[in-house]
Amino acid sequence: MLPYLYYNCSMKSLTVRLPNPLVADIEAESRGRKISKSDVVRERLETAPRKHKRRGGGLEAIADLIGSVNGLPADLSSLKKHYLQFTGYGKKRSR
Repeated sequence: MLPYLYYNCSMKSLTVRLPNPLVADIEAESRGRKISKSDVVRERLETAPRKHKRRGGGLEAIADLIGSVNGLPADLSSLKKHYLQFTGYGKKRSR
């Protein structure tokens, strides 16, 4: 039933490169079930868990990085000038 549904709707072609063990697995399943390799791949893609990450803006995009850098002041915004002078930012460096 599945191949019948696919061949009666318009589809686009996609070429991918797969590692040899995965190709061998797909070919073996294709032969065993007597369906095309394309049908096997389509079925696997349809049943694969969807892992779409929602891209948030601002804080959500960097939330996992907060607190991951050691040695910075707790509130860099209020001490910005002092911290940049202390670290030597903006000074000419010898080559």
